[in-house]
Amino acid sequence: MILNVSGRCDIVAFYTDWFMKRYQEGYVDVRNPFYSKQVSRIYFEDVDAIVFCTKNPIPIVDKLSSIKKPILFHVTLTPYKKDLEPGVISKTKIIDAIKKISTIIGSDNLYVRYDPILINNHYTLEYHIKAFSKLCSLLDGYVKHIIISFVDDYKNVRNNLKILNIKPFTKKDYEEIGIHFSEIVKRHHMSIQTCFEEENLVEYGFLKKDCVDGNLAFKLTGKTDFKKWKARGCNCIEMVDIGSYNCCKHFCKYCYANYDEKMVIESTKKHDDNSSLLIGHLENSDIIKIRRK
Repeated sequence: MILNVSGRCDIVAFYTDWFMKRYQEGYVDVRNPFYSKQVSRIYFEDVDAIVFCTKNPIPIVDKLSSIKKPILFHVTLTPYKKDLEPGVISKTKIIDAIKKISTIIGSDNLYVRYDPILINNHYTLEYHIKAFSKLCSLLDGYVKHIIISFVDDYKNVRNNLKILNIKPFTKKDYEEIGIHFSEIVKRHHMSIQTCFEEENLVEYGFLKKDCVDGNLAFKLTGKTDFKKWKARGCNCIEMVDIGSYNCCKHFCKYCYANYDEKMVIESTKKHDDNSSLLIGHLENSDIIKIRRK
């Protein structure tokens, strides 16, 4: 089993103390987002590897050495400001943390995600090319792998259309990103790929691969018996996400996992570092099932 920490919420940024307590106690409970009474109990002894995905790795950097599991780290680092990412901390501090992570787990197990890319009157194509070039320059020697994606039509995106003011991508836009981004990563000895995009840009030198595929899972764990992640529709292997929706305090205007900011505030009030659940506590009527794979 591979844990995803997390695609639903930035656990590393806001709930690292809770995660470490769960790791130390040996298990974590996860409420089914579609059937709230069903709870999966996951024992860390059954976990083969952990994939961390965050916009702020700082809270967990100094704790990584105490986690005795193979680790894959995805750090999302975009060029947006407080208008689109009101809760994200200084990008300079994030870059410093990325460098520390690289020295701890190795650059082969570290991916930086420049996603999602959106274009509007302020965040123009030229802006992205310049920002991406600067980012890769700062990460040269610490990061080998870059993943990009393009903004999708999520509920939260539709809720924030006036703020985002997104311009649709043209064929020329994709071509410019493909050409310039490929040239930039080549200068800095990095690889680049898209994340489950129709426009995969392979004709410009992008790798055609998935974020966490069977080959990568084998390198991490030495195992080959991982299933494909059917819910995603891509070729990533199945992972178990221990997060909850609507509990991330970054409040990014393009987010797919947060779609109700009032609910986020209410959810965070229910968080307890001593609970086995990320949000709230177990109830007598809950149905707990142990998940082994």
